[in-house]
Amino acid sequence: MDKARIFNKIETLLEMIKFSHTIFAFPFALMGVVLASLASGALPGIGQIFWICVAMVGARSGAMGLNRLIDAKIDAENPRTAERHIPAGKVSLLEAICFVAVALAIFLLAAWMLNPLCLKLAPVAVGLFVLYAYCKRFTHYAHVVLGICLAAAPLGAWIALRGDLGWPVISLALAVLFWVAGFDIFYALQDVEFDVERGLHSIPSKLGVEKSFLLVRIFHGVMLLFLLLVLPGSGLGWIYFTGVVVVAGLLFYEHSLVKPDDLSKLNAAFFNMNGYISVTIFVFTLIDAVV
Repeated sequence: MDKARIFNKIETLLEMIKFSHTIFAFPFALMGVVLASLASGALPGIGQIFWICVAMVGARSGAMGLNRLIDAKIDAENPRTAERHIPAGKVSLLEAICFVAVALAIFLLAAWMLNPLCLKLAPVAVGLFVLYAYCKRFTHYAHVVLGICLAAAPLGAWIALRGDLGWPVISLALAVLFWVAGFDIFYALQDVEFDVERGLHSIPSKLGVEKSFLLVRIFHGVMLLFLLLVLPGSGLGWIYFTGVVVVAGLLFYEHSLVKPDDLSKLNAAFFNMNGYISVTIFVFTLIDAVV
């Protein structure tokens, strides 16, 4: 296989897992670094930051690859997802399996390079990735499991630097959990009819569209509460608080884009706004810590 084909295949594999969407969780992992540094009163080493970033990319890539593999048959039957890479034949099952194996191996290597506790907890994270991929077959709460998976990003970064847990990062992780669960409920609105027809489980298929919208608003309100509760004992101050206010505004705008009878702007709300939200709160956190 020549170089051009190799690069094309790598690009296709990264498209399969929507690699660009790593932006959703990556800033929260870096927030975990900032909070741990404030708690320790010392800056992390370049090597530590490097392996935290590697772990984040490996974990997220492996998790998305697992999801695409496990859901390949369901995706093929759903008109919205039938053109995804595995159902459409752009990526073979063997290629996807190899990609997942490499990504998870990189994740485990990074955990080993960080500290023994990270390595011990890494298989738990992998187990959650697999659990999430199967959740829609037996529970309506897959969205919450996805939230737990992404909440591991700041927790993992903190543990990598300190080897323990503290309230600021626990509160941040809970904020991530409710944020992710909320926007994943929004995303699942696209497949309500298909899920009901095929007996798949989701909160929208259980509660209906109107009640799902209300639940998302509650979840995102709880997210803002936990972002505020990061403040006690974190060493952060008014600059971080201003960031939370900005995030509240972004969430309000996100919710204004999607209505129960109009999902036409769902992708803009899901992909664009959530990227802005995660980057915004990280930038305000970093500025506060530096200033």
